[in-house]
Amino acid sequence: MPFTLSLADIEAARAQIAPHVKRTPLARSDVLSRRLGTNVYLKAELFQKTGSFKVRGAFNKMLRLTPEERAAGVAAVSGGNHAQAVAYVAQVLGIRAVLFMPETTPRNYVDATLGYGAEIIFVRAVNEGFELLDQYAAKGWAPVHPFKDVLVMAGAGTTGLEIIEDVPDITDCIVSIGGGGLISGVSTAIKACLPSTRIWGVETEGADCMSRALAAGKPVMMPAITSMAKTLGAPSASDETLSIVQRDVESVTVVSDNEALAALRFLLERTKMLTELAASCTLVAAEKLRDRFGPDHHVVLLLCGGNMAVADLCQALTTRPIPSM
Repeated sequence: MPFTLSLADIEAARAQIAPHVKRTPLARSDVLSRRLGTNVYLKAELFQKTGSFKVRGAFNKMLRLTPEERAAGVAAVSGGNHAQAVAYVAQVLGIRAVLFMPETTPRNYVDATLGYGAEIIFVRAVNEGFELLDQYAAKGWAPVHPFKDVLVMAGAGTTGLEIIEDVPDITDCIVSIGGGGLISGVSTAIKACLPSTRIWGVETEGADCMSRALAAGKPVMMPAITSMAKTLGAPSASDETLSIVQRDVESVTVVSDNEALAALRFLLERTKMLTELAASCTLVAAEKLRDRFGPDHHVVLLLCGGNMAVADLCQALTTRPIPSM
């Protein structure tokens, strides 16, 4: 069957997951609006349950499992936020869950995932995790793919519905990209309702699988994930997410970890929100795109998560040459 993701899918997802997720706040930022010479808004999805948008897709997928699938259990691959989301949703729904996590996963993600009652199997690299996922699926476990699943993408897209309801005159939305599930869902929702709104993507160097896919015209496998932004560390985009980005997204900006760290520090000091690099990189992209925004534009930065370990942040800020913003 051909792949489709529609506004109807996303609206159905919202109805399905509404009792289980938060409607996260969205507010205009005076400091960023003055800085960029336009109207800037922050969608604080870092205040979502488990600290990121990921529970939206996990609930939409797992609530639709058959009784037989629930009894067999779920399996997923993640170096962070998706793992926590799947583990949390599994706990809420009473489903057994196993997560394949890279050995380099930050300890705070591991502890949170274990805290929700999931089993963790560590792998040397994300690619090995996806191989195990296929093996477990063959044994009857229900796979919950982090982005290559229409139900997961539709769940993520509910964030877009909230954005356009809170900023009905939105002109631009900046969204970070891991495997592309979030930006696919958000762009589908926004473009279906407000076709003139521009969607901008952003990745970090060393976790830039979508930029590489756009350049090649097809998904390409990352040789390694070297960015500190582990939650953007998909090994490749999918055919589905690439096609939506090609259709809907104006461009994808690639920024450095140090730039994202500087933006993280700025957001923490000026807005009092501790994001992760996958979220703060949207501010870096906004800075680089500022010539595309006028005083009458309305620009939303989607702060997708906030699961940055304080110890890791302190080490990075004291050992790396972080530029000022």
